[in-house]
Amino acid sequence: MRRAEQSDDRRVTRRDFLKRSSKSLAAAAVLASANPGKSEASGASAPASAPSKHVVGKIALEEHFVIPETLKASYGAAGSPQFQLQLEDIGEGRMAEMDRGGVELCILSLVGPGIQAISAIPQASDIARRANDHLAEEIAKYPTRFRGFAALPMQDPAAAAKELTRCIRELKFSGALVNGFSQVNEPESVVYYDLPAYRDFWATVEELNVPFYLHPRSPLPKTQPAYQGNDWLTGSIWGFTAEASVHSLRLMGSGLFDEYPKLKIILGHLGEGLPCNIWRIDNRIARTLAARPKAKAPMGQYLRENFW
Repeated sequence: MRRAEQSDDRRVTRRDFLKRSSKSLAAAAVLASANPGKSEASGASAPASAPSKHVVGKIALEEHFVIPETLKASYGAAGSPQFQLQLEDIGEGRMAEMDRGGVELCILSLVGPGIQAISAIPQASDIARRANDHLAEEIAKYPTRFRGFAALPMQDPAAAAKELTRCIRELKFSGALVNGFSQVNEPESVVYYDLPAYRDFWATVEELNVPFYLHPRSPLPKTQPAYQGNDWLTGSIWGFTAEASVHSLRLMGSGLFDEYPKLKIILGHLGEGLPCNIWRIDNRIARTLAARPKAKAPMGQYLRENFW
């Protein structure tokens, strides 16, 4: 539906939301469209990659891997040695798990908080490139079962745009996955991507016409007084949802999608609660005389048109 046709409709009904399924299927087709017969990263013929009981089924978008440089600071660090080995495995073991779950294709991404937790900008750029190169090498071994989402050094918007361009055009990745806000220069800093410094980066994302997966992360201890004494609320229990939904609303409210209307943002976990809350958000924005977002349209319009 064209934006002009929705300008007066602030409602998101269950029917509206379910209609998006056809767009999701189209997005999955885009993600799986690369030619699997040859490794684009190396130019070498790909070895046989299908296990004995290959399945035709689901495409999994939030499937993580780890590299040694990011393991200790990742969510995988708290897991058992076996779990860490599973994160490292991009091969037969992972494919066996995929077959058991009816997953045909995995879009792999660096486990969080990943590059976003590296406050030193040169180090963030270097490790992002290493992670992406490692992923490309592993995908080349099993191109019919794996694709990649780029890890990006969002601490430097220009470097992030450059690395995304390399990953899409040279490594043939399917898009990017970024683990929420970035720590920049100072370990306690929190930087969101609605800021003006990121506009040129978003122009690159739109030009490349690939999805940007906004993956959640927990707030930093310094910025989460509401969780003090209640650590059980952090992480995927509640902190992930709160952080990712606020970040998404900041992107919507900043006018980003008015400038770049073709951006495609992926939110996991059923939209981090936003589909359930968007009517109330738009209703209260329309009624308030206090501070208002810079965006030209209701937030629900961007949720329908720019988010998957």
